[in-house]
Amino acid sequence: MTSYIILKDANSGRRRSWFEGRQSVGGVASLGGVSSVSGDMPPEPEVSVEHLEPQDLREATRDPGILDLARTMPTRLIAPMASDTVATKGPTWGIQAVGADKSPADGREVLVCVLDTGIDADHQAFAGVDLVQRDFTGTGNGDVQGHGTHCAGTIFGRDVDGTRIGVAPGVSRALIGKVLDDKGGGESDRLFNAILWASSLNAKVLSMSLGFDFPGLSKKLADRGYPVDLATSIALEGYRANLRVFDNLMDLIASKAAFNGGMVIVAASGNESKRQKNPKYEVSASVPAAAKGIVSVGALGEAGDGLNVADFSNTNPLLSAPGVNVVSAQAGGGLVSLQGTSMACPHAAGVAALWWQRVKEEASIPATASAVVTRMRATCRTDVFRAGVDMLDRGDGLVQAPVASGA
Repeated sequence: MTSYIILKDANSGRRRSWFEGRQSVGGVASLGGVSSVSGDMPPEPEVSVEHLEPQDLREATRDPGILDLARTMPTRLIAPMASDTVATKGPTWGIQAVGADKSPADGREVLVCVLDTGIDADHQAFAGVDLVQRDFTGTGNGDVQGHGTHCAGTIFGRDVDGTRIGVAPGVSRALIGKVLDDKGGGESDRLFNAILWASSLNAKVLSMSLGFDFPGLSKKLADRGYPVDLATSIALEGYRANLRVFDNLMDLIASKAAFNGGMVIVAASGNESKRQKNPKYEVSASVPAAAKGIVSVGALGEAGDGLNVADFSNTNPLLSAPGVNVVSAQAGGGLVSLQGTSMACPHAAGVAALWWQRVKEEASIPATASAVVTRMRATCRTDVFRAGVDMLDRGDGLVQAPVASGA
């Protein structure tokens, strides 16, 4: 039997149908997408895993209570690259580039969630922060790998030995969902359930620097004896189906914004591009960054005469942030420099926390995830890039923290 992710809305029977009619995907009748909410009851998405035989699968596609389903798929961290940059006193270059060091906002009273490899809760960068940890992997809380600690440090870390690493150091409470194990691997159902966990606790910003492991699923099937071409086709089908589930889940979460303001979800675009070998060797933003409603983030680096898109950064991000030579918290203590879109994503997530604080303080507009994303996109800088940078590679531009009113 094969494991499938089942997406439902627990409240669907209490209001009119969510379905927009069946569509055909790859010759198989697929479940309808999510329509707008009616009435005064928010959606209540649920994700479960069921082991289904082919006959069970056919029956599930005809079940009106199921919004969508997909084969479980491996996930993996977007592996960063080492950097030899040494920490210096004052704000890191990334903090300065996004304007966080001059912003009056610091992220106070904004609940942030980081879905990654966990966190080193004893690191001095997180002193005084209420860290609510939940392990979705079965390997226990903590961060053996170190990736999650580095990302969390960039979002809300306190100063470490005189170096400012955190974009939003006023964040006082954070949700830490360990969705990748100590080797950096996971499963898509864990990710979906972690997102629902964050939404249920009314997190305002969610950051994830990870991707769906299409090659990993293909190899797993081939290792079980499937012909390579068939294994690749099944993996591709699973990849598409997981993207559909992600899109439907994002629709449900967006619909909840009418009741709780919603949640800004930020994701790394991926590191698969290889422009250093050939400028044409570019890959578009990967899933989940490519899913509907996600703020996908590309990586930028300093280039002397302006900022440049990192050679590894996948194209078509929504916007960009510093992702090269990023100094942040190291699991076990101290600081370490890494580079990757994994490092760019938490810069943008930290800026999202600053904008949440700003829109909450303003009475002129509702404080919603949509308003925050609109501000983030509208204030991106495009005057900081070196000549020749392609708009498709950097998106709307360099994300910026809110400035003082009247500035």
